[in-house]
Amino acid sequence: MSKDDFSKRASKLFSGPVQFLKSAPELKFLPDPDVPEVAFCGRSNVGKSSLLNAVTGRKSIARTSVTPGRTQELNFFDVGDPLQFRLVDMPGYGFAKAPLKAVEAWRRLMRDFLRGRVVLKRTLLLIDARHGIKPVDTEMMKMLDEAAVGYRIVLTKADKVKPTVLAETVERTQAEARKHAAAYPVMHVTSSETKQGIDELRAAVLADAET
Repeated sequence: MSKDDFSKRASKLFSGPVQFLKSAPELKFLPDPDVPEVAFCGRSNVGKSSLLNAVTGRKSIARTSVTPGRTQELNFFDVGDPLQFRLVDMPGYGFAKAPLKAVEAWRRLMRDFLRGRVVLKRTLLLIDARHGIKPVDTEMMKMLDEAAVGYRIVLTKADKVKPTVLAETVERTQAEARKHAAAYPVMHVTSSETKQGIDELRAAVLADAET
């Protein structure tokens, strides 16, 4: 199927029913693994909730907050009626003020989810275009590598930087991605505000879910 076909199907799909299913603070609360899943992960304040809202074409399906690290559970969203696949909003990482126990609990939850979730087709690793890859992002990439979970790198907030700076960030990020076997070769450059790259990302999510 061509990219245009995926783009048209994705646009139609996301214009239909998309709804919150449940939150899972522990693995025992996960929904049954009966449909494909595509997960979103990234540092706190990377714009994950805003990107989820943009991809789904909703204003507030994913909660946005000025307080980094507010999402501390796995949040699941059903896409399509009949159900086609699920989006998973993973807890943000790198929040400096979190207690050590909370950070360790996050690590365990993420590691066990990534390693054991058989229906997880792809993870979208969000990187803030204003800052590029940080050490905590590299740690996340290593975790994904170890879990053998393929992932796409998605630059967020591309509208917040000058084109020359954005180009440099893209180059540096791609160089780092090439060091990781699980990284998908195509990088997505997006803006939730201007909708840059959103149609392409929707198509990619659909393609990943159907892989």
